Amino acid sequence: MYRIKVNDKFDFEAKRNKGALTVNGEQATADIQKLGKQGYHLLHNNASYNAEVVSFDAEGKTAEIKVNGNTYQVSAQDQFDLLLDQLGMSSKDSSKISEIKAPMPGLVLKIFVNDGDEVKKGDNLFILEAMKMENIIKAPADVTIKATKIKPGDKVEKGQVLMLF
Repeated sequence: MYRIKVNDKFDFEAKRNKGALTVNGEQATADIQKLGKQGYHLLHNNASYNAEVVSFDAEGKTAEIKVNGNTYQVSAQDQFDLLLDQLGMSSKDSSKISEIKAPMPGLVLKIFVNDGDEVKKGDNLFILEAMKMENIIKAPADVTIKATKIKPGDKVEKGQVLMLF
């Protein structure tokens, strides 16, 4: 699933499953033909569109696309990006991460780090039990733990700040 934004105005969800595309829960059909290196011709609902990818940033998941002479800024978030947003982190700018929030209510089972520890991206921070499942929360980037706001046995609520970096 992807969350797509166009010019920071239009916001919709798109899913691909075995070649089929679903937009906001409805099946989308379009005939797409590649024209050259970055051009496309689309037929959708009996309307014709010429599109050109002007620029593309794979890491930032953004693109500038010109459709029938109009330019659009497009950004995408995949399920990983959306989960990071729920945790209070942003995959787009991990260097500015300052905290981790609880993605759901749960119980803190174990903490792997202490205040002042320097951790690398992907290192285990703590285990949060939610709905009888143990979720290992990992460091989103290379950070230094400034403050741990939780201890084993704590019950936490969704959105509660758990650690500061």
